[in-house]
Order: sequence, then structure tokens, then C-alpha cells
Amino acid sequence: MDTRLLVWLCTIAALSGTRSPAAAAGRSCADTRQVYSEKGYSTSTAPVTQISGEHLRLCPQDYTCCSSQMEETLSLQSERDFLKAIEDNSQFLLTTFTQRHRRFDEFFRELIDLSEKSMNQMFTKTYGRLFTQNTHVFQELFVELRRYYSGGSVSLTEVFSDFWSGLVERVFSLVNPQYQFSDDYLECVSKHTEQLQPFGDVPRKLRVQVSRAFIAARALSQGLAFGRDMVNTATKLTADSECVRGLMRQWYCPLCRGLPFLRPCHTLCLNVMKGCLANQAELDTEWNNFIDALYVVSEKLEGPFNFELAADSISVKVSEAIMHMQENSVSISRKVFQGCGNPTPARNKRSPSESGGNRKPFRTYTPEEKPTTAAGTNLDRLVTELKERLRPMRGFWVSLPHTICNDERKAADVTNEDRCWNGQTRGRYLPDVTGNGLASQINNPEVEVDIARPDVKVKQLIVDLKVVTNKLKHAERGQDINFIDSEEGSGSGGGDHDERYSDDWPGYGPHSPPYSKTPRNPVSSPAKPTRGRERNGSKWSRNHGQGR
Repeated sequence: MDTRLLVWLCTIAALSGTRSPAAAAGRSCADTRQVYSEKGYSTSTAPVTQISGEHLRLCPQDYTCCSSQMEETLSLQSERDFLKAIEDNSQFLLTTFTQRHRRFDEFFRELIDLSEKSMNQMFTKTYGRLFTQNTHVFQELFVELRRYYSGGSVSLTEVFSDFWSGLVERVFSLVNPQYQFSDDYLECVSKHTEQLQPFGDVPRKLRVQVSRAFIAARALSQGLAFGRDMVNTATKLTADSECVRGLMRQWYCPLCRGLPFLRPCHTLCLNVMKGCLANQAELDTEWNNFIDALYVVSEKLEGPFNFELAADSISVKVSEAIMHMQENSVSISRKVFQGCGNPTPARNKRSPSESGGNRKPFRTYTPEEKPTTAAGTNLDRLVTELKERLRPMRGFWVSLPHTICNDERKAADVTNEDRCWNGQTRGRYLPDVTGNGLASQINNPEVEVDIARPDVKVKQLIVDLKVVTNKLKHAERGQDINFIDSEEGSGSGGGDHDERYSDDWPGYGPHSPPYSKTPRNPVSSPAKPTRGRERNGSKWSRNHGQGR
């Protein structure tokens, strides 16, 4: 009877992983010493055989192969392993945002350069010296477009208003070479460009098309740069003492127990990681909104807000506008003379060749003559590659504990729940896995989390995510949030984003997508600063009514 009882007790002890004190005290620590040495630590303080564990602070105080110094060293190692796991698993995010931002930024900037180069070549060929003498008007347009894209506080509506005002003065002088116009007279002409509409509907169409594309391009570029910086900030963690305790207990207490190759149970690992990453999980909602907004804006750039087409169309549409004014120069000039007064005849009339009379008018250009894409890079390919990388980013922060614990070097496989480290010994881990986020950690059995004190850095990141996402959502609608109030109804402010033109959309017919059939009144732009006395303003007002 006594023999059977002894056998039964020994069987229970073997199954439960316990050992008699005498057996445990004499057990070799060779495996522990070898693993400890392989990590680069001296074994001078490592016991040769297991010793009593009353001195342990983090691991179970059973017989152990770890001295106090070893436990402290391994707890620091567990924190480094944790931070390295965060870094490794977030590398995909960091690489994607860094590389995609660089490629899109280079692409957008080169397209702007090509657009300006194309205009210079086309207009020099057509107008020669008359264009080169007035090239600063066109240069200023591209200077402002670059400044806007680079993040400057620039109103695209004002940029195009100033451009057309400057252009109408020069073209009006060119089509009327028999007259001499003072600065005040040309000021009168430019101030009433809206009523005259010398360029037809081209200025509005170009403003809408270019504004939508530039707003979306800038928002995407800034969004990718923000994503890079945000990931850098969010992954620079410092594990608190409770987190380090949990990390040590799951990863290195088996080593101290003389079981260096025993991995923590999968569910134990999940509870530790969810406790350590509770604050990062709070990023999930706003992070997903941010990723979704980036995805939509990138789609718009290869569709209705196509940046390639918008950049290519600047020179083409400007030439259309000038040609329209040339073809209607007689009626336009008559209205100007009625409103601004009769001009002074030129003392020495310019010959037709000097005024460009023998030159061909500006014309539209075939697709073969339009600029090619930047450096052979294709926008569709850039967008497709970006979207493929954005999809798996959703839910990254709440999935991070699972990603780490799915690594066979960090935790046992889910199918091996009976032969893993449960925090005390070899066996099944019984507690339930906690939920995601800060509030769910109130019942976390492995990591004590103060749910009443959210991480300040994470709170700020959530605010930043909301701000950037809001900008992206406005860009989806062709709106620049910085000028949405002052430019209500403009292509970069609000109203014109519903308008569609078949020639703005690559690969679409005149009925897809539909365009607005209701004409919209052009928005009055701020008047340019007067260069002198408005001597003719009152006469124009009497003849044509007060200008807005």
C-alpha cells in the first residue's frame, strides 16, 4: 500500500513538473550557462547546479539556475528583445512610408519641371522673342505652384487670378500694337478681366483641374511623410516596470528554471504583449481612418485628379486661352476702349513682324507633342504599388501582439499549449486572453496597467492622426482645408469639385463621368494692388456697371 502511494505521488510530481528539493538542488545548470554565455554574458555569477530561489524578484522562487545579477541582466535583455520585436515588425510600415514618399515627391516635382520646360519650348517656338520678353509671367506661375506643393501658404485661386491678370495685360498690348498703353490703362484692363472674359472659359477649367490635382498631390505627399514620422514616434517605446516583469517571466524565467528551450504559451505571450502595448492599441481607429484616406486620395490621383494630365495641360490650355483672345481681339478691344477710354496711339507703330502678326497663333497640341512622364515613371504603377502596401497596414497596432507571438522564437505554437511555459512551470496556460486597448487591461493577469493614465505621446499621435486625416478627406473632394473658407466655390476651396470635363479625364468619354450642366458663376478674385491712379475706373463703371 505504501509503495503504491509513493509511486502515485511520484507520478503526480512528474506530470506537474515539480521535483523533490534534493533532486532539484543537485540538477545541473549546464544548459542555462551555455545559453547565457551565447548571449554574450559572463557565467562567473551563474550557478553550476540549481540553488534555492528565495533571492529572485521576478521569477518563481523555486530552485533556480539564476543569481540575482543574472535575473537583473536578463530582465534588461527581455526589454531589449521586446523593443527589437517592435522595430522589426514595424519596419514594413517605416520602409513603405519612407520610400513611397520619396518616389512620389520626386515624381511630382519632376512633372512640374517638365510642364514648365514644355511650356517654354512650345511658346518659344511659337512666339519667339515676344514670349521670352514676357517669360517672367509664366515663371512666376510655376514658382507659386512649386511653393504650394512644398507646403507654402499659397492660395491657388489667387495664383491663377494673378497669372491671368498679368497675361491679359501683355496679350492685349500684343494684339493692339498700334496703341501705347500706360500702366494705369493696363491696370484697368486686368481689373475687369472677369467681366471681359478674354480667355473664355479656359481659366476656370484650368484652375479647377490643376487645383484638384495639386491639392491631392500635396496631401498625399504630406500624408506619407507624416506616416513615416508617426511610425517612428509610436515605435520608440519605453517599457515600464510592470511590462518588463511580464516580459521577463515569459521569456527568461524558463531559462532560470533550467528549461532554456521551453517557449512561453501562446496565450501567455498575448496577455503580456497586450498589456505592454495597451496604449498603442488605442491608435487603431484613427490609424485605420488615416490609411483609408491615403488609399482614396491615391486613387483620385490616377483618376479624376490625375496629376500627370493636369501638369501636361497647363501649357496646352494656356495656349488655347491666348488663341481665344487673339480670335476675339476686335470685340474685346472694343469693350475695353468703351470701359477704360480711348488709348494713346503709338508714336512709332510696330510692324506686324515685331508684334507677332506674321507668326502663327498659339494652338493646341497633339498627344505626341505633350511632355512625357517624369523619368519614365508611371503614375498608375506608383499608385498601384502604394495601394498594395496600404491594405495590410489596417489594424496594425491591435494585431501587433499577435504578430509578435506568432513568431516561433517568441512563443510556442498554439497547437502546443500543453508543452509550453505557463509562467510557473511546464503546462497549459489557463487564464483567458484579454481584449484590445487600455480599458480591457483592467483584468490582465500578467501586466498591471494603469488604465486611468493614458500615454501622453500616444494621445498626441491620435490628435495628429485626426488632423492629417481631415486634410486628406478634404483633398478627396478637391478642397484645400487651409483655404476652404476664403475660397468657397473655387477649385481649391469647395464648389467646383463636382464639375467634370471629359478632356480632364484620361480614358473617359464625354458622358462618363457626368459633368455639371448648370453653369456656375465665376468667383471674384481679390483685386491686384493698384500700381497708380485709377483714372478710367469711373467710366467703366458708368458703361458696364460696378464690377464685383
